[in-house]
This record gives sequence, structure tokens and C-alpha cells, in this order.
Amino acid sequence: MANEATRILGLDPGLRRTGWGVVAAEGSRLRWIAHGVVAPPEAAPFSERLLHLLEAIGAVCAAHACDEAAIEEVFVNMNPASTLKLGHARAAVMLAPARHGLAVAEYSPNLIKKAVVGAGHADKTQIAFMVKRLLPSAGDVKADAADALAVAITHAQLRRRAVLAGAA
Repeated sequence: MANEATRILGLDPGLRRTGWGVVAAEGSRLRWIAHGVVAPPEAAPFSERLLHLLEAIGAVCAAHACDEAAIEEVFVNMNPASTLKLGHARAAVMLAPARHGLAVAEYSPNLIKKAVVGAGHADKTQIAFMVKRLLPSAGDVKADAADALAVAITHAQLRRRAVLAGAA
């Protein structure tokens, strides 16, 4: 079982919409498993929205038997209150795979864009286009889920480099 596929959960955290995507990495090959978006009820209290994110992403981990997870690092917004709320959402999303025993890697938005598109300042349209090219069986992928799949692709590429470097 030296080439057993590793299931990677990619996460694009947000309080309104959190994108998720699961890919299977087997050597240099990637295979789409699933993707989606978690959208907590906007009228719910803040704590309930965070709990919704935690539970929903936990359910994704369990449903797709994920082995590893990766999350996009948060960028600092001009509005400190918005940045803090996004940080809370990111924490809830990050804790879900950790509760399932998964290691959670973190990647900057520019690194993700560079790994998937080849340019660190690519826009969402370019990311979605490349995700569709790299994972054609994913079908039509909307922005939040495409970003999450891009995180998973990045992790698959960088973990492979680390494995190859360790073998050398």
C-alpha cells in the first residue's frame, strides 16, 4: 500500500460562506472527491454561527474520511471588527478537522494562487478556471468551493515536495 491515496480537505474560511473541497492525492495524481459550501444562518447569533461551522466541517471530515486538512490563512482587513470575526470563523473551521485527529496546514492566499495559477496575484476567476482544468470531474465549481479546492491542491503539491525531499 505504498501508493495509497491521501484524502485532503481544503478549507476557505468565512463567516457567511465557508468553502470546502476534498481531493485524493496519489503520488502526483489528484482526483476530485467532493466540494461544497457551508453557510450558517445569517440571522443566528454569532456563537451559533460558529458552532454551525464547527459541526458542518466536522461532518465533512467524517463523511469523506479525510486524512489531512489545509486552510487558507486570513488576510488583514481594513476593518478590525471584520478581521476579528473572520478570525473566529477561521478558528471554528480549523478546530473541526483537528477534533477528528487531522493535522491542519496553513497557506497564504498568494502561495495558493501561485501554486494553482502560477501567479501570486491571480483573481477568483483564474483560480476557478485552473481548478476546473486540474480537477475536470469536479464540474462547475463556484468561487468559495473553488478556493477551497485550490487550498487542497496546494497542500497536495507541497506535501509531495516534502515527501520527495525526505526520501532524497
